Amino acid sequence: MTHWPVHGHIDGAIVMIGFGSIGKGTLPLIERHFTFDKKHLVVIDPNDKDRKILDDAGIRFLHLGLTKDNYREVLTPLLTAGKGQGFCVNLSVDTSSVAIMELTREIGSLYIDTVIEPWTGFYFDKNLGPEARTNYALRESMLAARRASEGGPTAVSTCGANPGMVSWFVKQALVNLAHDTGDTAVEPSTKAEWAALAQRLGVKGIHIAERDTQRAKSPKPQGVFVNTWSVEGFLSEGLQPAELGWGTHEKWMPENAQTHKQGCGAAIFINQPGANTRVRSWTPTAQAQFGFLVTHNESISISDYYSVKDASGKAVYRPTCHYAYHPCNDAVLSLHEMFGQAAKMQEKHHILGESEILDGIDELGVLLFGHKKNAYWYGSQLSVEETRRIAPNQNATGLQVTSAVLAGMVWALENPNCGIVEADEMDYKRCLQVQMPYLGPVVGVYTDWTPLKDRPGFFPEYIDTSDAWQFRNILVR
Repeated sequence: MTHWPVHGHIDGAIVMIGFGSIGKGTLPLIERHFTFDKKHLVVIDPNDKDRKILDDAGIRFLHLGLTKDNYREVLTPLLTAGKGQGFCVNLSVDTSSVAIMELTREIGSLYIDTVIEPWTGFYFDKNLGPEARTNYALRESMLAARRASEGGPTAVSTCGANPGMVSWFVKQALVNLAHDTGDTAVEPSTKAEWAALAQRLGVKGIHIAERDTQRAKSPKPQGVFVNTWSVEGFLSEGLQPAELGWGTHEKWMPENAQTHKQGCGAAIFINQPGANTRVRSWTPTAQAQFGFLVTHNESISISDYYSVKDASGKAVYRPTCHYAYHPCNDAVLSLHEMFGQAAKMQEKHHILGESEILDGIDELGVLLFGHKKNAYWYGSQLSVEETRRIAPNQNATGLQVTSAVLAGMVWALENPNCGIVEADEMDYKRCLQVQMPYLGPVVGVYTDWTPLKDRPGFFPEYIDTSDAWQFRNILVR
C-alpha cells in the first residue's frame, strides 16, 4: 500500500505502557494511522534497552516499572496532560490490566490491552492453587469490574492477535460457512443471534490453530529460550494450567481436569501446564499437527459468547474452544529444554527480530469443526518477507498482534462510550477492514481431516469412534 489512511485523531495524551516486541511494532502504526500531539506521547518501560528508537524519534521515555504503589500517581498526570481524551495503550507484563483499566475510566481516558495481566508474581505464586492462576479467574476479575461500572469510557480488553483478531475471524468464518451450506438467514447482530447461528450450523468446536514456520538464521544456543514474541509472556501463560472452553457435546473429561465453581461456567482447566499439553489440530500449510494447549482468554470468551442457554440458565449449546499452538521450531526446542529440567526457566531469553529470521510465515486462524462440511480453517498466512515490506520493527508474529491493537484503537475512538468490551463484542467487519492490509493472504480452507484420521496406528488408543470431534480424540496422551 503506497498510501496509508489516517483513521482518526487522538486529541489527548497517548501513554504506551511497555516497549517490548509488541510496543516497538505498535508505535509506528500509531504514528502512521493517527494524528496527535507528539509532545503528549510517552512510553513507559522498566527496561531501557530500546530507548534509542524513542530518543531518535523525539518521543518521551520514562524508565520505570508500574507497581501497585505508583501506577496512579504516574499515569494520572500523563493521561490528563493533553487537551482532550487520553488513550492508554497497555502492552506490558507484570502490570494489572484491571487496575489500570479502572483508573483510565475514572479519569475519562480510553484504554486497550492485549491480555488480562496481573501484578508481578501472580503467575509463579506457589501459594495460589491452580484454579486461582487460571485465565478464567483473571477474566472473571475483568467481568466483575465491568458489572461494577457499566458504560462510560471505552476500555478494550484483550485485543491482540489472539485473543482479539481471532474472535473477528470466528464471525467471518461463521458467515462464510453459512453461505457455503445454504443458510439464508440474515447475518446476526446480537450475541444471542451469533450463538444461534453457530448452533444451527452444527459447530462443535473451534481451535485457535496456529503454525509459526519462521526460521532463524542461526541455530538456538543451549540454555537460551528463543521465541518470535515475548518470552516472558509465553512462559507466564505456558506455565498456567491448560484451559479450554468446554462444549456441551463433550462426553469425556480428563481425570485431572476441573470445572469452576463460580463465574460464567464456560470453561474447564487441566492440572498441568498448557505449554506441556499437546493437542491434535490442523492448519493449511502444516496440515495435521501437534499444538500446545496454552491457556488464552479467547478460549473462554468465545465459548462463553456462543453459549445458548435455556430458561433456567443451563447451557444447551456451547462449542469447545482452545488454542492449538505450534510456535516456531526454536521455541519448541526451548520448551523441551525447559520442561526437561522440571520447568526451570532458562536465564537467557531472546526474541527473534525480523533481521534474524531467514524465512517463514505465521499461519494463524480459527478451525471450526463438527459441521456438515467437517472442518473449516479461516485465517492469516503472513510471511516475514511481507512484514518487512509493509511495517518496521517486527516479525510476522508481531504484526498480527500490533495490527489488531491498531484496529482496536480505531474502534475505541469511533465508539468511545461503550464501557469495558471484549473483541467478541466489537464490530468485526470494521476491525478487519482496518487490519486486513497487514495480514498477508487471508484464506478460508475446508478439510476432510479429523483427529481420528489414520488412527489407531501400531498401538491401541483410547479413542471415541462414535464422534471424531470429542476432546478425548484431540488430547494427546
